Amino acid sequence: MREKINQEVSVVMYYSAKKRRALPHLISWQNQEFTVKELGYHHSYNEGKALHHIFEVTLNEAELWMRLNFDSSNLHWKLEAVSDGLGD
Repeated sequence: MREKINQEVSVVMYYSAKKRRALPHLISWQNQEFTVKELGYHHSYNEGKALHHIFEVTLNEAELWMRLNFDSSNLHWKLEAVSDGLGD
């Protein structure tokens, strides 16, 4: 089931100079840490002067999908939505 969350989360991100990509690696949410298994989708958009990067990722520890928003104007991360892949 997909659920809107809209909570700030802590994220460890890494940058690969070889691949020229910056990706979230570890997400801390609700006193749990989740390791990113795979990047499913990334896009960015402008909202005023702020550039938002949207990352949709799957996780190693659970069959979860997360949608993360990185706001480059204040360097904050927000978990926008989470899904366990099951229907309602």
